[in-house]
Amino acid sequence: MSSELELSFRPDLDLTELMRQRAQSLQQRGGKRQDGERLLRPNETVYQLDFRKQSLKFSRWSVCIPDIARLTITATSQLWTPDLTNLMNRQLLEPAGVFWRGEKDQIVQCYEADSYEFGERIAELAKIRKVMYFLFAFGEGCNSETVNCSIIFTTDS
Repeated sequence: MSSELELSFRPDLDLTELMRQRAQSLQQRGGKRQDGERLLRPNETVYQLDFRKQSLKFSRWSVCIPDIARLTITATSQLWTPDLTNLMNRQLLEPAGVFWRGEKDQIVQCYEADSYEFGERIAELAKIRKVMYFLFAFGEGCNSETVNCSIIFTTDS
């Protein structure tokens, strides 16, 4: 018998601040980033997803964007250990999940094939990870306080 499991993305404010300080430090002293290093952009926040179970099958996304806006979610690979290494471009997974609301009363839209593949990839990585990190890039009209995002899986009880 299958049941649904909804996992909410949680902002990792400490890691976001650490990555912002890295970018600021480089900027202030005129330093250069490491070759291939991915610095956090001003409109991005690091989120994490904790997997309570490892055997999951992707079902669907639940994304609430309150106004006309765009949200891009990019996953990091299992090779990134934020407490030990800087984030590198090669550690960002594709495809990204892109969600938007084009009109006030419109439902949230997405690139369905990419979003489905993205969800399936997360489910695969959940088999070997207990925690995954994501970059949420907020377009104009939304931010970490106005967006609510979760992912729904099916799991065998």
